[in-house]
Amino acid sequence: MASAFSIKRFLPRGLFGRSLIIIVAPIVLLQGIVTYIFFERGLDTTTRRLARDVAADVALLVALEDSHASPMRENLRRLAARQLRYRIRFDPGARVTPPARAPGNTIDVALDDIIQQQIGAGRHFATSRVGEDFEIRVDVHDGLLDIVVPRDRVTVSQPDLFILWMVLSSLILLAIAILFLRNQVRPIERLARAAESFGKGRAVPDFKPYGATEVRRAAQAFITMRARIERHVTQRTEMLAGVSHDLKTPLTRMKLALALMPDDADIKALREDIAEMEHMLDDYLAFARGEGGEDSAPADLGELVRDAAAAAGRAHGAMGEVPVRAPENLIVSVKRAALRRCITNLIDNALKHGSRVAVSVGRADKLAEIAVEDNGPGIDPARREEAFRPFHRLDEGRNLQAGGSGLGLAIARDIARAHGGDIVLDSSALGGLKAVIRLPV
Repeated sequence: MASAFSIKRFLPRGLFGRSLIIIVAPIVLLQGIVTYIFFERGLDTTTRRLARDVAADVALLVALEDSHASPMRENLRRLAARQLRYRIRFDPGARVTPPARAPGNTIDVALDDIIQQQIGAGRHFATSRVGEDFEIRVDVHDGLLDIVVPRDRVTVSQPDLFILWMVLSSLILLAIAILFLRNQVRPIERLARAAESFGKGRAVPDFKPYGATEVRRAAQAFITMRARIERHVTQRTEMLAGVSHDLKTPLTRMKLALALMPDDADIKALREDIAEMEHMLDDYLAFARGEGGEDSAPADLGELVRDAAAAAGRAHGAMGEVPVRAPENLIVSVKRAALRRCITNLIDNALKHGSRVAVSVGRADKLAEIAVEDNGPGIDPARREEAFRPFHRLDEGRNLQAGGSGLGLAIARDIARAHGGDIVLDSSALGGLKAVIRLPV
């Protein structure tokens, strides 16, 4: 199991790289098997058969040298050289000098073994290379017989060409496979980019299905899904906008009627209730609108956060001055108005429940992070996720939705997720709550 995990670490993560391995691995394995069979089995067998014929010729020439007189031997050498295509030379009185090292080549080893079997273990001989040919020196009774054998009589001619052609053909096939594989993987990569962009709330207007049938089906399913989601968001927004408009009309009449009435405690309470209802309607509409109604555009995240912090600070008076620590030129493609509302909601919650609030902007890997911290009572870790539920108010401890509709954090998280990010709650170094918006860069 451990070895399997260690191998996976070195495997490519992309579809193109893994598909390429599926193509390359069988080719390399096949070449290895074919090379082994050709060189270790086929070539060795062929070489030994050819060497056996050469050894038989050498044994015959040695026997002729030992059994005939000098004049006859010279004629026999010329006849053998003409018929066998060998270069034969006799060196009277010379003896074979043992080679400095043992032969290491497969052909040399085979030739030595078979010659020794043919002429006997008691006779000295030596083999060596002379250019592309083989030289065989053998002791005879009165000298040394030097025989130069052409290469094609001992082994197949230029076996390296076989490997060269095999490698070249494999490289050509591999290049063709890479070309076609690249064209097959490109539509999948384009579909993945389109889905990622749509998940971040960015428009994908020019996406069209192409490629293999299965990829086209997946792309068409994505287009259909995108259209259904956009239609659902539009219908939800239009419905809530209509409801909001219909409810605000009688509320406006009630405000006008109350404005004409004399001020007293009951009238003041009714005015506050109407203002609260208008605020709740605005929250419902913002929550329903979600990710619709605005296109993404590049924005300086630090500048956007400073603007939102200043607006939230003004809403809370002099005590609401919020320090912001942010780098320069952190450009992210966002829905500016929606994200500003998300940041404002978090800062507003922090100012409601803490006397000290700090905002920081940073970048971690491929994410931009906006952290809003305060020194308020915080939220129990077991109930932090519960705080994001729409229309839900915490009963104990810190209530981030106090006096509101119960949609502040729900709207903020909805906006963050519409950008492909999220909001998480944690403990703050100031002693209260820390809300972190994470957005893909």
